[in-house]
Amino acid sequence: MVFEPIKDDGDEVIASINTTPLVDVMLVLLIIFLITIPVVNLSAPVALPKERNQPRQSQPDNIIVSVDARGGLHWFDQPLKDRDALLARLRDVAQRQPQPEVHLRGDATARYAMVAPVLQACTLAGIAKVSFITEPPPRQ
Repeated sequence: MVFEPIKDDGDEVIASINTTPLVDVMLVLLIIFLITIPVVNLSAPVALPKERNQPRQSQPDNIIVSVDARGGLHWFDQPLKDRDALLARLRDVAQRQPQPEVHLRGDATARYAMVAPVLQACTLAGIAKVSFITEPPPRQ
């Protein structure tokens, strides 16, 4: 009895990669992420304001208070010396019936710390309506 070696053709190098298991795993991960992302909401529920630009009609009795880039206060076009002078004028205006609106114009380069005292003075004086005057965005 003579034994001959068995020839095996399985020693060839396989040049292709079987990507089916990889695709299966990726699809499962994608489905898991799509299901869990809407559930995980890390922020408080808030109704966000909608952007709108409503032109306001200026009435003669509306008050315009301006804050320049250096923090200077202006009543219409007259400079005010300090916040106390602004508060005194706002208290006089608050007594009128009907009460006029205060339109606040802040310079684009002014810091909020310069505009905040004007809002506080309006609150202390009892002004019911304060509006911010801004430039509309450029049309494209």
